[in-house]
Amino acid sequence: MDTMKKLMIILLVFAVSSAQAQFKADWQSLDKREIPSWWADAKFGIFIHWGLYSVPAYAPVNEVKGVYEKYAEHYYNRLLAGNKLFTDFHTKHYGKNFTYADFAPMFTAEYFNPTEWAELFKEAGARYVVLTSKHHDGFCLWPSTQTPQWNSVVMGPHMDIIDTLSTAVRDAGMRFGLYYSLLEWAHPLYTQPTIEQWVDTHMIPQMKELVNTYKPEIIFSDGEWDYDSKTLKSEEFLAWLYNESPVKNSVVANDRWGKETRSKHGDYYTTEYDLVHSSEGIGDKADHPWEESRGIGTSYGYNRFETSAHYLSSKQLIDILIDKVSNGGNFLLNVGPDATGMIPVVMQERLLDMGKWLKINGEAIYSSSPWRNANKPEAGQIAFTQREGNLYIILKEWQQDPIIIPGLEQAGEVELLGYRGRINASLQNDRLTIIPPVLTIDEYPSEHAWVYKVSDFKDSSKPISSQP
Repeated sequence: MDTMKKLMIILLVFAVSSAQAQFKADWQSLDKREIPSWWADAKFGIFIHWGLYSVPAYAPVNEVKGVYEKYAEHYYNRLLAGNKLFTDFHTKHYGKNFTYADFAPMFTAEYFNPTEWAELFKEAGARYVVLTSKHHDGFCLWPSTQTPQWNSVVMGPHMDIIDTLSTAVRDAGMRFGLYYSLLEWAHPLYTQPTIEQWVDTHMIPQMKELVNTYKPEIIFSDGEWDYDSKTLKSEEFLAWLYNESPVKNSVVANDRWGKETRSKHGDYYTTEYDLVHSSEGIGDKADHPWEESRGIGTSYGYNRFETSAHYLSSKQLIDILIDKVSNGGNFLLNVGPDATGMIPVVMQERLLDMGKWLKINGEAIYSSSPWRNANKPEAGQIAFTQREGNLYIILKEWQQDPIIIPGLEQAGEVELLGYRGRINASLQNDRLTIIPPVLTIDEYPSEHAWVYKVSDFKDSSKPISSQP
């Protein structure tokens, strides 16, 4: 082989190696990765918390003020901590000698129908679904080689839940992701003297097993608050995820990778129940992708003690979706199935109402971006998005008076989504005035919120005076 051929081979090998190692195992490099566009376009997803905690399905909904105390999925930790509300409940209903592990045979999933779940989520208008693969109790919803006994194939339903649900979700045309907890409350290695052994022999091998086996396109990491990302070797895992994994080009990872990482590192930042651990980069002026998650009630895991007073209405949930998307975020709405695999009817109803609204108004949500015109009206009962040269004016309350939108140099046709009648509108002095139609109760095109679409619009660069 001559020198030139050898040089060409060396250069080719170097090029391939460089392409495979595009991202280094440090935040400076990882933070340069552009988030895959599918996630930013999707806007609305479904979160599922399901596990052994779905059996007792308990957290006090009225007695405590802290939101985390209301999380039913934290049942085991409250027992370990000796929380009297939880220990009294547990002793009364299950007995003093009944352990958390004794819930495993009661987690039957006997009515779990992944196809029906997927159909419901699709009908709700969701574009992706994220399932808890393992919460902080360590119980796995797949036959993990790192947890060969404490999983849903050996115990409880005797089923690989991740496999069945991921197939159904993808068959329904949605993306599939996995939540994974970096901590386990009762694992003997999860402590300061042996944390490195935990990371090297349990946590990272388990995460890689999940990615290689089920190819999730979202990794929702959690439980990161005890150790920093260096200790958890999160940068090394993410470099592998982005460079070598089977989903390296499409996967999206959140910001929960060490006690210092929220709202600082990750493909997207996270909030939950409007709790913000660091407000930097979240909100109206955010230029980094972010996502709000919450349950329909007070908890992620199923809590059978929630009443109608604890559940948000369909109207409230649609308003949240509008608020998050119009401010540049996604909305991940959680459902908590019971131990048999049934999704409570009230949750199904809320999801179907959201889907009904999105079928009419979804073009103002999906693939949209915020309208950040400095002259726009202040947020309140009106929100704005834009997409493909169209401006969307979203009314959370119907307005019969003329709607005046400043800050537009150009505006084409105006229509009310779902309404076939003509909308009268005029543009003068960089102000668009829309005259709402007078409708009977049966003529409103949708419930809960309404969208005016302004085609072929152009922002005005002029400051707008207070005079019309």
